[in-house]
Amino acid sequence: MKYIIAIIQPDRLDLVLDLLEKKEIHLVTVSNVMGRGRQKGIATVYRSHREAGSLLKKVKLEIAVNDAYVQPAVDAILEGARTGEIGDGKIFILDMRECLRVRTGEKGNTAIG
Repeated sequence: MKYIIAIIQPDRLDLVLDLLEKKEIHLVTVSNVMGRGRQKGIATVYRSHREAGSLLKKVKLEIAVNDAYVQPAVDAILEGARTGEIGDGKIFILDMRECLRVRTGEKGNTAIG
């Protein structure tokens, strides 16, 4: 089991979610976050609004998957989020020791979904 965290540009979210859906990855948590990376100090324009370079709006996706779905999930995120420009984002893949479904008490691979 793995826990995937992806930080991407907000305008790429719909495409990434569509591609994840095509790979049969349906369970995703999405949060609006702010951060900075190598583009720090560079002002950008997002939806005709000029953003200061110190902290930029990003979207964080959190996905818990069984091992067979790790590569398809990563491929979908890379395909949907990549523009080739600085600030496209990052993907982090963490080992997940345990998963429990609150409603049923299921554990492990079956609890992921």
